[in-house]
Amino acid sequence: MFGRSKKLMPSVTYLAEGSDFQGNLRVQGGLRVDGAVRGTVEVNGDLEISAAGSIEGPEVKAGNIIIHGTVKASIVAEGSLTLTRTSRLEGDVVVSALNIEAGAFYVGHIVTKDANLLPVAPPIPKLVGRSE
Repeated sequence: MFGRSKKLMPSVTYLAEGSDFQGNLRVQGGLRVDGAVRGTVEVNGDLEISAAGSIEGPEVKAGNIIIHGTVKASIVAEGSLTLTRTSRLEGDVVVSALNIEAGAFYVGHIVTKDANLLPVAPPIPKLVGRSE
């Protein structure tokens, strides 16, 4: 517009606190969740769940994931997963890099992988006594 080149800004989808989304959520770009999501989440960028945010469903996929809130789902991160001291994660994890702060709560099985060496993640064993 007006002879200037357009610079594409990375898009971020925002789910505000108090919002409640049910179903499969697929996002191009980044996603920040301050509300609640119930269902599968697939993000073509980075994902951040705030301390007020929560996700509950079968699976969450994203590039890099930062969790400050609550997640009850299996996680697949192409990059890194960061669990902050306020986070609560219940689910199996497949990641390239994992960062866990003191005070974070985690229950599940972790598989770390080198994205260049492992084209497909190995199967994750079921947790004994886990109720769905």
